[in-house]
Amino acid sequence: MHSFLGTPIRIRDQIFGNLYLAEKQGAAEFTQDDEEIAVALAAAAGVAIENARLFATAHRRERWLAATAEITNVLLGQVNRTSALQLVARRAREVAEAQLVLVLLADEETGQLTVEVVDGPAPELTRAVVSQADSAFAKAVSGAGYVVVDDLGKAAAWPSSVSTGPALITPLAAADTLHGVLVVAYPGDASTRPEDIPMLRTFAGQAALALERARAQDEREQLLLLEDRERIARDLHDVVIQRLFATGLQLQTAAQLATRPDVAQRISGAVDDLDTTIRDIRTAIFELRTPANAALRTEIRDLVAGAAQSLGFRPELRLSGPVDSAVPDDVRPDLLAVIRETLSNAARHAHATAVQVGVEAGDGRLTVIVFDDGVGLADAEPSGGLVNLHDRAQLHGGEFAAMPGDPAGTRIVWSVPI
Repeated sequence: MHSFLGTPIRIRDQIFGNLYLAEKQGAAEFTQDDEEIAVALAAAAGVAIENARLFATAHRRERWLAATAEITNVLLGQVNRTSALQLVARRAREVAEAQLVLVLLADEETGQLTVEVVDGPAPELTRAVVSQADSAFAKAVSGAGYVVVDDLGKAAAWPSSVSTGPALITPLAAADTLHGVLVVAYPGDASTRPEDIPMLRTFAGQAALALERARAQDEREQLLLLEDRERIARDLHDVVIQRLFATGLQLQTAAQLATRPDVAQRISGAVDDLDTTIRDIRTAIFELRTPANAALRTEIRDLVAGAAQSLGFRPELRLSGPVDSAVPDDVRPDLLAVIRETLSNAARHAHATAVQVGVEAGDGRLTVIVFDDGVGLADAEPSGGLVNLHDRAQLHGGEFAAMPGDPAGTRIVWSVPI
C-alpha cells in the first residue's frame, strides 16, 4: 500500500465509524484537497447515519404510540383480562422486536409472581410461579422502576430453562396498585434498547389501567350477578323449601295412617328423598351466595370453618403456595367440592376427633390432602362420594386416592395439574 487516507465519521463528538481511502491513482500520495473532500464526505455520511437513526427511533416511537393507542381503545369497551394481557404481550413483542414477552401477576398475600401470559417460544412457563424476593424482579415489584437484566434465564428460579438474552422488566402499576410486571426479553446475541425504556414504561402503565378497568368491570358484573343470585336464593328458601317441608310433614302423617307396611315404607322413603332434596337446595343456596371472585383462600377457610358445626370441632387447615392466583377458574369449583365432600364424609361416617386439611399449589400441581383419625375406610366398594372425588380428579387429568391413615383413620389425596 503506497498511499492511505482515513477520517472518522462523527456527529456531535460521537464517532459512528471511519472512512478509509487507499491506493491513490495517478499519484503517489493523497493531497490536501483529497483530505478535505474525504472530511466532507465523512461529515455527509455522519449526517445521513444520524438521520437514519433518528428516523428509525421516530418510527419505533410511532409504533409504541400506536400500540398504546390500541390498548386505550380496549379500555373504552368491554375488557376481558386475559384477552387484554395477551394483546399487551403480543404488541410489546412485535414493537420491541423481542424474542419473548411475559406478563406476571403479583399475589400480595404470598409475595409470589405467577406467569399469566406468555408470548414467544416458552409456553411451558404459563402458570409458573417465582418468588418476588428471590429474583431480579424485586426492584420492579417494589415500585423502584424498571430493571435491566443481562440474562433472563438467571433472573429467577424458572421451572424450565429460559433460552433468551437480556431483558427489560417494568412494573404494571396504576393508582398506587401493583398488578405485576411486564418482561420483554431479547435474543441472546442482542442488547436492550435504551430508547425502548420510556415507551415501554408508558405502555406498561396503559396495560395496568386495562387491568384496573377489567377488575372494575368484573366487580360491577359480579354485583349484578350476586343481586340476581340473592333473589333466586331467597325464592328457593322462602318458597320452594317451605313447600317441600310441608309436603314432607304431610307424607309423614300419611305414613303413620298407612295400614300396609310396604306402603308406609315407600312413603318413608319418599320423605327421606325430600330431606335429601332440601339439603341439596340449601347447599345450592350457599353456593349461590358465595361470591365467584372471592379470594380462594377465603372460601377455603370459610368452608373449613363451617364444617366445625357438623364435626363438633374445627378442622386444622394448612394452605401452601399461590392458591389464589395459580388455581384455574375451571378447577376452582371442583377443589371446593372435594373439600366439602371429604369434610362431610368425615362428619357422617368417620366419628373422628381431629381432621387436617392441606391445600398446596406449586410445581404445576394442585394437591388436597385430608386426614382424619376416625374409624377408617370400610371394606365395601367405594361409596358415591368417593366415586365423585375420583371423577372430579379424572375430569382434570388428575389422581385420587383414599387410603388408611397412620396410625388410624383415613387419608384422602386429590391432585390435579394446573
